[in-house]
Amino acid sequence: MSQPPSSYDFVPLPDRAPLKFPGGAHVALIFTINIEYWEPFRPGQKEPLFPGGPATIPHALPGDVLDTANWTWREYGQRVGIWRLMDVFDAMGIAPSCTCNGMIMIERRRIIDAVKDRGWELVPHNWAQNDLLTNYAHSPEQERAVIRRTLDTYEQTVGKPAKAWLSSAIRGTAHTPAFLKEFGLIAYCDYLNDDQPYLIDTVHGPIVCVPYSNDINDFNMFARGGLSTRDGVDMLKLCFDQLHAEGAATGRIMNVGLHPHVIGQPHRIAALREFIEYVKGKSNVWFPTREQIATWYLAQVPRHVRHSS
Repeated sequence: MSQPPSSYDFVPLPDRAPLKFPGGAHVALIFTINIEYWEPFRPGQKEPLFPGGPATIPHALPGDVLDTANWTWREYGQRVGIWRLMDVFDAMGIAPSCTCNGMIMIERRRIIDAVKDRGWELVPHNWAQNDLLTNYAHSPEQERAVIRRTLDTYEQTVGKPAKAWLSSAIRGTAHTPAFLKEFGLIAYCDYLNDDQPYLIDTVHGPIVCVPYSNDINDFNMFARGGLSTRDGVDMLKLCFDQLHAEGAATGRIMNVGLHPHVIGQPHRIAALREFIEYVKGKSNVWFPTREQIATWYLAQVPRHVRHSS
């Protein structure tokens, strides 16, 4: 049997050595702002464009027809919501990690420049939000070309090579980690299966998984789940408190996924502000970039160590 392009060991939490984050941190807390660009339409495409979540108007239109309501609902995040988030993070002195599609770097350069000016981490997020890597699951060279195009645009725009990757809609393929490792990246962030980093083996060598969360995510909390702003704050605090308590023994990652057109709405921004105020009042919290987590993990813990039997 040929070697799979990527794989990882199943190592349940009790079988791992304790993970001690820098400075004795219990929680590595990442705020992820997903800065995304949806194609308005695709000429000749009759099936709907991938929606990426519940639509603000539910009736799906053909992919070659501009869906004015849903496209402009998302664009609210670019015109207004992202700037509201920047105001909050600026005031709180916390630097989030921002994902960005290749197209947003071209079509909405003003946003990317504002992120660069703040020194926040930028993580490539596929070429277009609606063009999933899984569309090329059986055409790996086409997937490789999409990744390469995105990374080239990233380097031209940001001024340095990318080190981490999050696929749009967290839809990577079995080949994605291997392509990223081939292109020099050290962190892959699509997997939802852990609260700690771990190594993914690829045909080009290991890459660090820095897990994402689709539960602690404003889309699932508010747009899909229908939580109130008050309930959203409570959910974030409960998650943080549990991970912080567990992290005293072995460190945990908490990723808070944010979308400017969701959390950036005026009636929801208070949830983010209150939660940041809450965690800033706690000790033993690390606010790393994904690159920092992966770099630290590669240097300190090349592979999760199993306890001796």
